[in-house]
Amino acid sequence: MNEQLFSVPGITCGHCATAIRQEVAAVPGVCHVDVDITGRTVRVTGGEAGAIRAAIAEAGYEAAR
Repeated sequence: MNEQLFSVPGITCGHCATAIRQEVAAVPGVCHVDVDITGRTVRVTGGEAGAIRAAIAEAGYEAAR
């Protein structure tokens, strides 16, 4: 499984992390999602980068890789 790391500067709290985690977990092929509030990153195992970015955007945040 491939692991991808996305920088998401808008992460500031647990609510942000939960919203992102729920959207990204629904992406086909995603096996694991870890949101680091302090580091403002999202680490994802599985899934396609474009679909993951779209899911993060759906949650209301912008991702860079």
